[in-house]
Amino acid sequence: MFVFGVFVISGYVLINPYGYTFEGPAVGAMAGVLVVGAEFFFRKLRMGKIMGGLTGLFLGIVIAKLVTYPLLPIIGGDRLVTTVIDSVSAYLGLLIGFTRGDSFSIASTVRLFRGQGVEENLKILDTSAIIDGRIADVCDTGFVEGIFIVPQFILQELQHIADSSDSMKRSRGRRGLDVLHRVQKLSGITVKIVDEDFPKIKEVDSKLVALGKLMSAKIITNDFNLNKVAQLHEVPVLNINELANALKPVVLPGEMMKVFIIKEGKESNQGVAYTDDGTMVVVENARKLIGKNVEIIVTSVLQTTAGRMIFSKPNTE
Repeated sequence: MFVFGVFVISGYVLINPYGYTFEGPAVGAMAGVLVVGAEFFFRKLRMGKIMGGLTGLFLGIVIAKLVTYPLLPIIGGDRLVTTVIDSVSAYLGLLIGFTRGDSFSIASTVRLFRGQGVEENLKILDTSAIIDGRIADVCDTGFVEGIFIVPQFILQELQHIADSSDSMKRSRGRRGLDVLHRVQKLSGITVKIVDEDFPKIKEVDSKLVALGKLMSAKIITNDFNLNKVAQLHEVPVLNINELANALKPVVLPGEMMKVFIIKEGKESNQGVAYTDDGTMVVVENARKLIGKNVEIIVTSVLQTTAGRMIFSKPNTE
C-alpha cells in the first residue's frame, strides 16, 4: 500500500503540478498496480527461474540475429519475416530458460567456473540415513537413482563413531561404513566424496543444509530436527521414516486382523502387539491375553510424527 500511495502522489506531482485533474493520480495508480502486481508475481518465482528466463531470452535474440543476418540478401527489407523470426526465437529461448531455470543458480555458476560441472539429481547422505541402512535396500529396488554426495565431514563423523570406545556406537559406525560400501557397488548409483566444508559452521546438520543450498541438492535423512531445519531453508529433504510410513498398508476402522500380544500397555488392562512392518497395535482389555495370538477389530488409527499407531479391541464374536 505504501508503494501504491507513492506512485499515486508522484503521478499527481509530475503530471499535474499546477492543475487539479485526475489524470496524474490515475497514471500513478496504474503504475502502482503494475509495480505491486509485478512484485507479488516475482516473489512467487525462484531466482533461478528468473535468471534462466532472462538468459534464455538473451540467447534467443542472439540466435535470431545470427539466423536472419545471412538471409538479409534474400528477404530484403521485409520486416515481417525478421520480426517473426526474432519473436519466435526469443519466445522459445525464454520458455526453455524459464523451464530449466531450477538448476540455474549462483552456486551452480560458481561450480561451472571451477570446472566441476552442473550436475542434476544430487542427493546428500546424512549420517543417520547411512547408519540406518534402509537407504541401501531402497536403492537396490531401483526406486532411487542418481548421484549420492558424501561430504568429508560425514565420513569423519562415521569414522569417529566407528572408533568409539562404546561397543554400541562402534558397531553402528561400522554398520554405516558397510552400508556406504554397499551403496557404492549398486548399479545406477554414483557415490561421490566431496571436500566442501564450512569452517565457520560447527554443527554437522547446519553444514549439510549449507551444502544442500550450495549444490542445489536434496538431503537424505531420517533425522526429524534436520528435516525441519532444511525445510526452513527451502532445501528439499527425502526422509526415510516418512517413506516407510507411506508404504505401510492402510488399515481402516472395522477391519479384523490377527496379532500376537507381547506385553502390557501403559493404561490398565491394555495389551501391545506389533504388525510385520513394526506398527504398534494397542489392544484394549487384552492384559490377560499376553503371549497369545488374538483376533482383533481395529477401532481407530492414529498418525503421529513418530509413525502410525493402531487402536483395537478383541473380537469377541
